[in-house]
Amino acid sequence: MKKPTYEPVTFSEVGNIRYLHLGTPWIQGAMNLKKPLHIELEYAQQMMAWLLFLEPMVGFHVLQLGLGSAALTKFTAHLNKTIKTTAVELNPAIIIAAQAMFDLDLRNDRIQVVQANALDFTQQEAHNNQFDVLQVDIFNGEASGPALNSKQFYQGCFDVLKSPGVLTVNLFHQHSSYAKNIQRICDVFDNRVLLFKEVHDCNVVAIAFKGPYLKFAWSDLKKRAKTIQKRYQLPAKQWVADLKSNNLQSKKYLAI
Repeated sequence: MKKPTYEPVTFSEVGNIRYLHLGTPWIQGAMNLKKPLHIELEYAQQMMAWLLFLEPMVGFHVLQLGLGSAALTKFTAHLNKTIKTTAVELNPAIIIAAQAMFDLDLRNDRIQVVQANALDFTQQEAHNNQFDVLQVDIFNGEASGPALNSKQFYQGCFDVLKSPGVLTVNLFHQHSSYAKNIQRICDVFDNRVLLFKEVHDCNVVAIAFKGPYLKFAWSDLKKRAKTIQKRYQLPAKQWVADLKSNNLQSKKYLAI
């Protein structure tokens, strides 16, 4: 059997920021050396926007597809003292790098890293309805587009979520698969999808919902965002403004 090959893992540093690369100049993750739990990249901060809609309760379980620099995995594990986070990563060198270079502590029994293909993981029936939140950030080695984008993959993403559950996924606006990704997410999640504006390096974060339909006054979401921003030091107030301006919604309510 042919031994699988993986992209080489490389690093760079500018000031206090350490970057993860996969053999190219493209950034695949980042960490502030003075604030290792801080989420440095704007799109990665937006991946946490599920906090606007779900309160991380006791026993909450978050799934991360694509480990990268472990920024989301580390941050999620510190939301409360009971939350569990599982990260699925195919490249074993990335798993090692996350521990050696990006302060991922696998001695924490609430953090699990699984070396596996994310598509295979989402297709396993044992994983159905097991996770409250799913964060997907799986890019190809050139960081030019998602490595997984089939309808089968997004159906698996839907299936592993509990109800209610929220998916956040990082997409690449300039990649040829962008429109297909949006359409397939909409097809699987019954058009219950919101999009952020494009940020640095053409990243676009989508949010999709499973479970009961939701209706929030924008004013209530702003209050929720203020609490999140104070508690977690995330730019949640800007999230609400962006979601309101970038999606076809009532001026008074978000209905999804």
